[in-house]
Amino acid sequence: MNFGVLVFNQVEELDFVGPWEMLTMWRKNANGPENCIIVGQSLEPIICAKGLSINPHASFATCPPLDYLLIPGGQGTRLEVGNPVLIDFIANQAKNCKAVLSVCTGSFVLHAAGLLTGRKATTHWGSLERLRALGDVTVVEQRYVQDGNIWSSAGVSAGTDLMLAFIASVDGEAAAGKVQFAAEYYPSLVKYGGFENHAQAPAYIKST
Repeated sequence: MNFGVLVFNQVEELDFVGPWEMLTMWRKNANGPENCIIVGQSLEPIICAKGLSINPHASFATCPPLDYLLIPGGQGTRLEVGNPVLIDFIANQAKNCKAVLSVCTGSFVLHAAGLLTGRKATTHWGSLERLRALGDVTVVEQRYVQDGNIWSSAGVSAGTDLMLAFIASVDGEAAAGKVQFAAEYYPSLVKYGGFENHAQAPAYIKST
């Protein structure tokens, strides 16, 4: 089983590192995919949004057929939605994927690949209106959303919750529990600074 995580210049670090941590702990502690693959358009180093440099395991040319594919977000998505090579890679891989997932503004890349039309989805709070403006996506202000085999999450840290929910969906709650316990991922409910009352705060923050 192959699980690919797409990366590109100016990708938001935690968008993919959080899910990657859950994914590889799934492989180690339960029945996760044998092959967890960081995929870039080429094998050249990727410079992320906050300056982290990473090296893809595979390029688009060498990437095997994927069972699952995750697309993170970040400022780089503004360019990548217009990158036909990247969009074609996603669209072609998605034909055989059991599920495709996005984090943050990765949802816009999914849309460019034709995977969000008529679907429910979410994105970072700062881009919710931009996602609505596309006109053919039902935008849901939740931490993560599943619509068939398409999953999407809110911004940055929400990708970790997305991945745990995905693991529970495909491998059961016991597997997700092992991953959560190994990662010691039990987020505090403390809210700092009153930003849950911000005018742009998504509904899921206001309701918790």
